[in-house]
This record gives sequence, structure tokens and C-alpha cells, in this order.
Amino acid sequence: MSRSTIWFWTLFGICSPMMADDWPQWGGPQRDLAWREKGIVKELKTKELLPRVWSTSIGAGYAGPAVANGRVFVMDRSADGERVLCLDADTGQEIWTHAYPARYTVSYPLGPRCTPTIDEGRVFTVGAMGHLFCLEEKTGQVIWKKNFVEEFGTRLPTWGMVHAPLVDGNQIILLVGGENALVVSFDKATGKELWRALNDREIGYAPPMIFTFGEHRQLIIWHPSAVSSLDPASGKSLWRVPYSVRSGLTVMTPRQVGNRLFVASFYNGPRMIEVADDGQSARVAWSGKSDSELRTDGVHPIIMTPVFDGSHIYGIDSYGQLRCLDASNGERLWETHDATGQGRWWNCFLVPHEDRYFLHNEQGDLIIAKLTPAGYQEISRAKLIEPTAPIQRRMTVWSHPAFAMKSVFARNDKEIVRVSLAE
Repeated sequence: MSRSTIWFWTLFGICSPMMADDWPQWGGPQRDLAWREKGIVKELKTKELLPRVWSTSIGAGYAGPAVANGRVFVMDRSADGERVLCLDADTGQEIWTHAYPARYTVSYPLGPRCTPTIDEGRVFTVGAMGHLFCLEEKTGQVIWKKNFVEEFGTRLPTWGMVHAPLVDGNQIILLVGGENALVVSFDKATGKELWRALNDREIGYAPPMIFTFGEHRQLIIWHPSAVSSLDPASGKSLWRVPYSVRSGLTVMTPRQVGNRLFVASFYNGPRMIEVADDGQSARVAWSGKSDSELRTDGVHPIIMTPVFDGSHIYGIDSYGQLRCLDASNGERLWETHDATGQGRWWNCFLVPHEDRYFLHNEQGDLIIAKLTPAGYQEISRAKLIEPTAPIQRRMTVWSHPAFAMKSVFARNDKEIVRVSLAE
């Protein structure tokens, strides 16, 4: 290694994989969209484009990256189908690519939507058209695969398959959407089906999540007709709270604090659900209003996942307002457009870190701010990546970044970049 290369790594505070956290799946290590690494900058030192550790060309797609074991995994769309890319996290150089044909018939056909899941030497990916792959992490070789449409009769959602695979012990849990197979568990090593559960007219887009309510571990599936709880080991139904969602727009990752569970959809508004102490039933504690004229009262997100900290909820409404709600009753405490903009289907991702938040808005800005019941306090802002996807007559970036190795990894439809955020 040259002296200049050593100086480069030192300048940007690069740490080896053994010294830093990974982001091995949707939502990070704990699947909760929070960043817990120490030694991160308190404010950004420039208002211009943030300096890159590296930039690598990539095709189009909405899929966010995963970072694990010194590698970056991301999906994009090629001329003939979809690809899974594996890059060196230190240099951005390609290690391997797995490409396969996928003819798109879904709306917004830009590319894949699903963040890969990395677990015990395997990479699990779901393409927009329902191709599931289990790949060898080191080589990209196929260990096993499934085609949901061909094998389960899946009727694809309007905007394609989006949810993130969930590993639980020896199983991988996915939304599939076949007959009595809305949810299917496979042996993660072999692909053998272990159990299947639930039926719905649509699949939805929200990822499956496992939460513990009291002493009761439960698999939560938010699908377009209800919020359902299953036994993760068997798929047996535990409870169901009806919540009919227009256009199948179950998108945000369900949030849990104690015995409460929060979900919210654009057309139908938010719901706070309380789970009984015995874990066998649940009820709606409060709900926001739905309105035929699409006026929004609480938080009505289209893509982003609000933050629920127990006492308050912070989220981006689909018309662009960053809002704070009282979690006890859903009352709005404040709102602002300062972090975003105004228009329909507006988006910004919120990632808590220590006493502040990293916000990545759809214009490609990275913002450090404090969010409290008193209001929004912006600390600093800079350009992370250029928006490249046309939505509602504006250019956007709708892929969630990964925060790992004291860096942020972000992509648009032309490049994926690493930017150091080491203190």
C-alpha cells in the first residue's frame, strides 16, 4: 500500500470491518432503522457535495444497500433483467455480480426495490417480479432459488415485490402472496418450505417483523386488510386487528414500544395498536382520520418509516411536512417543511443517532438535526447524492441509505457512493 493510500484512509477515518458496525439488512443490525456506532460527526463540515471515499457506477433501482463483512450488496436493473452486485466496502470495486432475466410488468419499473439480507455466509434477495435467490456471500453462486409467480401463483403487487427478507433462527420469512401463503417460511440453508400462513387479496409492501410483547415473541405482518400476529415458529395465528388499506399501501416498517405497535398509511392514516398482556389479543388505541379529499391529520407516509420513541412519533407526511405527534393520542404537536419540500408523494428517511437524527431527503441532501416535542432544529446539511428519478415532475432519490463502518452508503440510478462520517 502506498504512502498516499495510507494517508487517504487516515484522512477519512476508515475503520476495518472488525472495528465498525455493519448494516446487514433492511433497517440495520436490529432491523429498526437506527444507527448506534460511536465516533460519528456532530455536524457536516461542508454545505456542498460531501467528499466520497469512492463512487461506483450502478444501474437503476430503488433497492437500498446492505453492508456486511467488508462488502456492499445492492440490486439494480440491467438491460436484460435484474442484478445483485457485491462490492468491496473499502474501494467500491466489484467482487461479483449475479444477473438474471426479469421482464417488468409493474408500475414504476425503474428497478428492484428490496434491500438484500446477509446472514451466515448467504445473501437473500427478492426482485421486483418475485425472484427469490439465496446466494453464496463470497462468490455469488446460487445456493437455492424460488420463483413466486411460477411456484406459488403469486399475483404481484402494483409496484412490485418490495419487502425485506427476515431471518429468524434457521428460517427465512417472506411475503409470497400465494393461496393461503401470504407469508411463507423456508429453511434458510436449503429452501425447503417450513410453513405458510394467511390469505389476502393483496400482498402489500411492509417487511415482516418480530417483536416481543411482554414475554411473547410474535411475528407481525401488516398486510392490506389487517395487522396480523403469528407464532414465528409455526405460523399459527395469534391475533388480528382489521385495518383495510387503500391501494394495498402497507409500506412503513411497523414500530413497537412496550405493548404498543404503530403503523400508518397514506390514504388511511395512522393506527396505534395495544397488545394484551397475555399476547393473545390486540385493539386499536387510537387512529388518525382518512379523508376522501386526501387531507391528512397525523402522519400519512407514502414510503418512509416514522420514528416512534414511546412518547412521540416523528414522520414525513406524503405532502412533505415533517410532523411530531403525541404518541398517547395522535395529536399533532408541530410540522415543518424545512427538511423536505412541498408536493405529493414527498419523502425523507429519518435515522436516529444518539441525541440527533440523520435525515436523507429525496433531493439527495443529508441533514443532521434534532427532533424534539418542541420542534425541528437543523444543525447542518450537505449534498450526499444527486436525485435522478423523475417523480411528480421533480427529480428524486427514493432508496434508503445504509449507515455502517462510520460511513453512509447511498445510491441513485447512476452510482453508489461511500461517504465517511467518522468524527
